[in-house]
Amino acid sequence: MQQQYEGYKDLADSLKSASALLNLERKSQLHQDIITICNHLVNPSFRIAVFGPFNHGKSTLLNAMLGNRTLPIDLIPTTGASITVKYGSDVRTRIMLVDGTEIYRSGTEILQQFAILDGNRQMRKDVASVEVFCPHPFLETGVEFLDLPGTNDRDEQDNLVREQLLSADLVIQLLDARKLMTLGERENLRDWLLDRGIKTVIFVANFLNLLEPDEQKQVQNRLLFVAESFRAELPPGFSNLYRVDALPALRARLKGDVAAANSSGLAAFETALQNIVGIVQPNRGSVRLPRVEAIASQIQLSLKAKIDPISLEIKSFDDKQNTKIEIKQKAADLIYKGFVTSVGDLRDWLALPKLLTKYQADAAVALAENKFKDWQTNTFKKDLNQLQLAAVKWLYQAYEFFQEERPQDLLIPFSSEPQVMLPPKPNNSDDLSEPGSIAVGGGIGWLLGGPVGAAVVGSISYLLNKNIQKQDEQLAKESYHQEVAKLCITAVEDYLSSFSSQGLSILDEYEQKIDKIICFEVSQAPLEVTNKRESLQQLQNGFNHLLRELEKVKILSNYQPYKEIPKSNNTNRKYSPQPKRVETSPEKDTGVKRQQENPAKNTQTRVKSVSPPPPKASLSPQKEEVEAKFRDWELNEEIARMKAEMRSPKAYQTSPGSETGKKQNTTQSNKAPNQPKTQTEKDQITRAYSILGLQTNASQAEVKQAYRTLVKKWHPDLFVNQPQLLKQAQEKMHLVNEAYTILTDKQPDPRLL
Repeated sequence: MQQQYEGYKDLADSLKSASALLNLERKSQLHQDIITICNHLVNPSFRIAVFGPFNHGKSTLLNAMLGNRTLPIDLIPTTGASITVKYGSDVRTRIMLVDGTEIYRSGTEILQQFAILDGNRQMRKDVASVEVFCPHPFLETGVEFLDLPGTNDRDEQDNLVREQLLSADLVIQLLDARKLMTLGERENLRDWLLDRGIKTVIFVANFLNLLEPDEQKQVQNRLLFVAESFRAELPPGFSNLYRVDALPALRARLKGDVAAANSSGLAAFETALQNIVGIVQPNRGSVRLPRVEAIASQIQLSLKAKIDPISLEIKSFDDKQNTKIEIKQKAADLIYKGFVTSVGDLRDWLALPKLLTKYQADAAVALAENKFKDWQTNTFKKDLNQLQLAAVKWLYQAYEFFQEERPQDLLIPFSSEPQVMLPPKPNNSDDLSEPGSIAVGGGIGWLLGGPVGAAVVGSISYLLNKNIQKQDEQLAKESYHQEVAKLCITAVEDYLSSFSSQGLSILDEYEQKIDKIICFEVSQAPLEVTNKRESLQQLQNGFNHLLRELEKVKILSNYQPYKEIPKSNNTNRKYSPQPKRVETSPEKDTGVKRQQENPAKNTQTRVKSVSPPPPKASLSPQKEEVEAKFRDWELNEEIARMKAEMRSPKAYQTSPGSETGKKQNTTQSNKAPNQPKTQTEKDQITRAYSILGLQTNASQAEVKQAYRTLVKKWHPDLFVNQPQLLKQAQEKMHLVNEAYTILTDKQPDPRLL
């Protein structure tokens, strides 16, 4: 029998664990109910409680059934404790006190001291439990009787009775036929039994023998009405209403008068009771579990009342933190993208083939004309500084945004000024310098002077354009000034080669430092939030565990299990956009010395998982510059927007990744500009739409796209060699920028004006 109910131990443990999570007061009704039902779940005995108001004859009825005066009875309320009657080989009593003291006596006389009300009709507060052992055959089958104090006397007694009813598999509600089913009895039936899942109830009417025959018939009719109005969950074929005259039954049982016991109704009631118990006892889980369902529902409701506010608070915190992190991540990625693109432009510019193509001719001419330093300062250095600043600018953006390590400037030094060793002069020449002279400071033009110097300058362009160096050596030596021009070209090539190699090396080292700048630390959540997260996890685990245990015993719930709390991103860690490295095949030989080329291009190339810029090979230099300016402007505009979001609390109300955030962003990008207030403003807006070639209801996204298209079409940098078109482009761009400002309330980048 014990083994059958070991399966409910896990359920009882789960109920107790959930109760502990609620931090219930020990004297609270829910806490007491949980302890009672948990103890009852694992109790192998079948417990029958006798329940009713004081002086209804509860103890008298039990004494009659037991066949002796086991329990204390009197004309005034006597039972002051819940007395459990169990099977024993002889009659004896065990009293457990609150302090743990056990009092074990033969007989039941000790009940007069511990189990009845005192002179003030108060229960003893030091008694924890009272048990009486009797050698009765019905008790030997695993049945226990529970004699409860009378109700409707004192609140303290009522609370004890209400609590103990949960531990009864079968309830015998004793009725007084003289005042049948009072309002208090009906309320107790509803509140203490039916609403708590206790529906195995048998009504026993006492004192019917004290009424006149006519009155007995009337009362019996009323009793039948009471029994029919309450549908007890008893086995089929058994009534839920019996008549027992308790005191005559006890007297008959004490005298051994079988006929008198039968006429009192005791024998019929005992027979029915034993048969009912024989059927219900093997499956008493079906009796106990409905009480568990009622209590579990209260526990789950109380747990949800604790879980949901904490869950919302943590979710709000996580949403704000994750939104902040997502903004920073996006900013880091955008800054990294801008930096990589700018560095790519600088690396592309530093490549020796590009340097030679763009600067070799002008540098060689400047060298021949004694203007190399001017060319280096006004042209070469100016271009380098612009590209260096474009790259470093992104690192300062990162420092301003993340306040990590302050960046250092990117400094690529210039190589020494080229030196040219003049070849021996021809015998027929009178205006050349001595053989082996070095052109330092004065310039080749000064050394050669006159027409020969001019011829050298002219030969530089001729040789580079015709690529004479790759032709027959004899052709390259057909004149002295061409030979000198070749020396200038070679000197500049060596200068640019040295500059390229050194610049690319410095750039590679510089790139290695960006991880300390374009990054941010994701800090750990505050201790208060961490503690709340742990508390929430415990509450949800307890809730889910209880739900699983209820499902095992087929108790369905209206609640769904809580999903596991997602782990917060808020741990101490660094976020830095890490580039991927991919192997690239060596470039084909371009006719330039391999050791003069950028070593990085033949080994590994830095690649970031962002959209690459459009291929530059298909664009003219002017279009490349316009694309770069527009790209930088868009990135700067996006980073400025994210800075504003970081400063605004509204940015944290919804996560950008959430559906709400996406809808808000979509709505924001699609909404039309603010409505004008005056006719002048209306006319300006209508004209602005017309300039951009849009309908008057165009969205902000459409405005930006139209602006993008027109900038790339009419930017003045595209028409530097076309004076007439340049003036037209400047006028057009002025109108376009003005229209964009009116429709977006934003000033475009000055470089686009």
